[in-house]
Amino acid sequence: MTTVTVEHISKHFGGVQVLSDINIKVEAGERRVLLGPNGAGKTTLFNVISGLLTPSDGSIILFGEDATALPPHKRAAMGMGRTFQITNLFLNLTIEENLLLSLKAVDDGKRFFLMPLRSDKRLCSRADSLLEQSGLRERRHVAVRNLSYGEQRQVEVMMALAQNPRLLLLDEFTSGLSAAEIITVTRILKSLPREITLLLIEHDMDVAFELGESFTVLHMGTVFAEGSLEQIKSNKKVQEIYLGELQ
Repeated sequence: MTTVTVEHISKHFGGVQVLSDINIKVEAGERRVLLGPNGAGKTTLFNVISGLLTPSDGSIILFGEDATALPPHKRAAMGMGRTFQITNLFLNLTIEENLLLSLKAVDDGKRFFLMPLRSDKRLCSRADSLLEQSGLRERRHVAVRNLSYGEQRQVEVMMALAQNPRLLLLDEFTSGLSAAEIITVTRILKSLPREITLLLIEHDMDVAFELGESFTVLHMGTVFAEGSLEQIKSNKKVQEIYLGELQ
């Protein structure tokens, strides 16, 4: 089954054409990486897929359904999760409280929102598992504003996973992370079940090539190349525009 289909997507802002006739298919369980130099249109495409931007032309099909006109929260309800280039967290709340809110948002019992979050043992158990997985369990009661930027990025990834997504969009998720934090988050993502499809934007080529199985290269708002790791590494034109000389 195809998880997301981008059909003839174009996007312009006034007279500036940012995306032009983009066509991409990502199959269920796939690990797809979007590559391209700054300004290639990668984040704009993510914003169109996630519903933050309306395309000027074309369609977005999610899990076999036309989602072009759906707002972000309805796409999230379908099973789409997302992180951003800049962290989007509740800074005055603790790590645990951020995770509990994310879990509550997709919980079947969310109509009981007036109950204290910590009174829900199911949510607390799930939050505890995520905290253990991320290595942040000992800091669960620390306010997010007091975390390093790298730790905040880790929390955002865990909040996205708390949504039980079928499709997870990760926009430069290693940005600002230390080498040790990159190893931790990469390990978590590699361990995810195939029920979760990953679509990544990543500038760290070591991370991109470790996680990615297939690649789409954007250049000046168009699809420049697609293929496997070997095909992208051996594509001389891709090397010229973005990757540099590969070993």
